[in-house]
Amino acid sequence: MSDELSAPTEGAKDARDLVELATTEDSVDELLRRGLDWLTRVVRFDLATLFLLRDGKLVSVAARGPLANAKVRHHALTLSEFPSLRHALETRRARAFTEEDHSHGDGDPFDGVLDLPPGHACMVVPLCAGERTYGVLTLDRAECETYPQPVVDLVEVYGQMLATALQAAEQRATFERLHRQDHEHAKLLEAQLSGESEGILEASLSPVMRDLARRARQVAETDTPVLITGETGTGKERLARAIHKWSSRADQPFVTLNCAAIPAGLLESELFGHVKGAFTGATKDRAGRFQMASGGTLLLDEVGELPVELQAKLLRALQEKAFEPVGSDKTVRSDVRILAATHVDLHRAIAEKRFREDLYYRLSVFPLRLPPLRERREDLAQLCTFLLEEQARRTGRRGMRVSPAGLARLESYDWPGNLRELGNALERATILTKGTELGPSSFDVVAHGGSAHPAAQVEPAVPSVLDATMKPGSVLTLAAVQREHILRVLTLTRGRVYGPGGAAALLGLKPSTLQSRMKKLGIARQEQFVVDEV
Repeated sequence: MSDELSAPTEGAKDARDLVELATTEDSVDELLRRGLDWLTRVVRFDLATLFLLRDGKLVSVAARGPLANAKVRHHALTLSEFPSLRHALETRRARAFTEEDHSHGDGDPFDGVLDLPPGHACMVVPLCAGERTYGVLTLDRAECETYPQPVVDLVEVYGQMLATALQAAEQRATFERLHRQDHEHAKLLEAQLSGESEGILEASLSPVMRDLARRARQVAETDTPVLITGETGTGKERLARAIHKWSSRADQPFVTLNCAAIPAGLLESELFGHVKGAFTGATKDRAGRFQMASGGTLLLDEVGELPVELQAKLLRALQEKAFEPVGSDKTVRSDVRILAATHVDLHRAIAEKRFREDLYYRLSVFPLRLPPLRERREDLAQLCTFLLEEQARRTGRRGMRVSPAGLARLESYDWPGNLRELGNALERATILTKGTELGPSSFDVVAHGGSAHPAAQVEPAVPSVLDATMKPGSVLTLAAVQREHILRVLTLTRGRVYGPGGAAALLGLKPSTLQSRMKKLGIARQEQFVVDEV
């Protein structure tokens, strides 16, 4: 039987390829089929059968060779009735059966299925990997010979590699299942946290908003970069999420990066990632937002605040879809659809050399401007309903509604903080109101040219800049007015900047933006205010 070991090197290479196959094939059945096909290059047989262990039985899942038939493919063995097979699994060693084994041992596993002569060549190979026992591989020939030990040893190695491939396929299937679960969980959380923004866009009563939604849907079907502009709080991120959901990338990641909220020294690493040792504190490789968003959408929020020195690298990443992580000379490619948002006047920023003109034209292929809330007052009622439902998913406070009189009060206000300020006002009102109806007294907003609601009239605990400096004929600078207004609000909140009811929420600003303005205006840090909190 010198030909039993024909081309062992080729057979061993084919066996090693099984592990790679296990990471690419969609079906374990296909893996087993290919595995038996490759076995023909390693050893001669008339029947090769793969049995997998299921509930104490060895169940046939695949068969090859001239003797393979429907009965063989549906054959099952009760393991307790075949001590020799159980011993092979326990010892994890392949074994060639002799005529004596068949006549005085367990009998032939294929008795009643195949009419094989006594003493025919037979081999049992356990399929084990790690702590797992998957089953056995049996080889049979009609000739009355015994498989030589070198052949048994070779097929035993092949069986180990086939079991390793099965283990890899099982792990891949588990990973994909967990990935799908995580993906669905992430989509659920995203819907709960961000709301169904696309619905409120298309249901708008404002002709401007309906036209905006129509154009957004059109561009969503492409990979064209979109630049979303508008005042602070108009819902630029909501629009970006809607574009992502309308696109063919909806099932892929939606990743955001607020360019104004991260220190300039860390922005490059946040965008492009870094390798271990790139800088102090870089203890391991870390993927950037471009890598995280690969296949999906990346929103560059407040892109107008991006440092000039980083804009050139971003431009190259957009043009070539390639970049180098910080500290690495290896180019990384990433397929990302770019959306950008800003409230900054980029034309003015270009004139002042704060923003690259070539980057602007790369980002603004399809510009979309979100109108402020004061230009779409007809949407106020349904926006209140939408925001209250969205808040209910977070807070559990359901059934809240704005009364007609409450809505009239809201319509009398200019909403400089737009949707963000409206959402904050509704959340404050929901917290302070015992019932489910939000009336005029629930809102501390100021009407056009009117006085503040009594709830907002709090005597300042610090001297007023306006009181001290406003004399007949005097004019304050805009910075002084802003400083005075922020001081009054900080006094009202007892120095609290963050959270519901904090100064940032009352002003309709992001906390980081307020902190930045306080620093520019020379306002003391919040810790220096007298705060009376438990």
